[in-house]
Order: sequence, then C-alpha cells, then structure tokens
Amino acid sequence: MSYKITAESCVSCGACVAECPEGAIAEKDPVYAIDPAKCIDCGACESACPNGAISPAD
Repeated sequence: MSYKITAESCVSCGACVAECPEGAIAEKDPVYAIDPAKCIDCGACESACPNGAISPAD
C-alpha cells in the first residue's frame, strides 16, 4: 500500500518531497503526486505535511 495526496488540501509547499527517502513524490499539475511504484509506505510524507493532505491509499 502506498500513500496519496488529496489535491484539495495540498498547497504545493514541498515539505513532503524533502522527507521522502525514495524520491516517490513529484510536482504534477496542479499539485504534488506520489508514485505508488516507488512508495515504500514509510509515512514520512504524511508526518511532514502541514495541511494533512497525505494519507494511506485505499
């Protein structure tokens, strides 16, 4: 299972990008997105997000 970013809550601050050890997060249009193939389910991005825009994917 990987994590997902809720576009409505993401403000594109980049805090999650800096915390991802696998480089699984990239800037997309209009906000950031997580590549599930690279995500190792560590949760670092969720902890780093100041807006609570990141959560485990279903």
